Amino acid sequence: MRLKEWQLAFEAFLLDAAPADRALADSLIGGPTLDVGTGLAIYHNAYAARLLEVLTHDFPAIHYWMGDEEFDLLATAYIRQYPSAHYSLRWLGKGFEAFIREHLVPEQSAPLAELAALEWAFTLAFDSPAGAPLTINAMATLAPEEWPTLQFKPTPSLQWLACEFNSVAIWRSVKDEADFPHSVALETPQVCVIWRHDLVCNYRSLDSAEANALNGLLNEGWSFSELCEALAVIYGEGAPLQAVTWLKQWVQDGLLERLQR
Repeated sequence: MRLKEWQLAFEAFLLDAAPADRALADSLIGGPTLDVGTGLAIYHNAYAARLLEVLTHDFPAIHYWMGDEEFDLLATAYIRQYPSAHYSLRWLGKGFEAFIREHLVPEQSAPLAELAALEWAFTLAFDSPAGAPLTINAMATLAPEEWPTLQFKPTPSLQWLACEFNSVAIWRSVKDEADFPHSVALETPQVCVIWRHDLVCNYRSLDSAEANALNGLLNEGWSFSELCEALAVIYGEGAPLQAVTWLKQWVQDGLLERLQR
């Protein structure tokens, strides 16, 4: 049995619940206290347990909500349909949200999938590159003529999630070990931004006006003057002050980098 064939056979055994094929078993030698079948079973069970451990770590709020048994069933079904295909287990949960939406009925999947998206957003934010966030000191050095055309891009860690359920409250209750709230639909969807700043993941919910303003800057390419024009529809003469207030907050949070043209 060639090395590559042996590796592929061992991989197939780990990914499949079926017994190891005869060629793989015959290529191994047992010991006085551990036969080949038992040794292979240990490897198989340890691998499956490690994958479940990773998903439990990445989605603690879903695990708490569903409980051990139901979560293990869901996670095992996910792993069987979407086996780990990356050398790093950090990416194992990438498709968990989509799997929940396709695996469960909509009434169950919608709030659960949104919570999965929230938890995955924290993972992405934590692991992202640091980038070069703008600082208040850097903003203070800008010349007056630079402000009207000033444009921005998100820092690499910034994640954007439109929530239709109280997913943030559910996630927070698990993190704080507080009373677990019932899942309810929000009267108005709310944007939650997640990012990493100084090696700490942060999050904040935005009202619709602030979310629209930040979306305009980051996704529609607004300059600072265009931001003020958009806000004038709501805030009138107070638009520049509101724009500066939000911009200061976003910079202090570490959400923005300057976009150089």
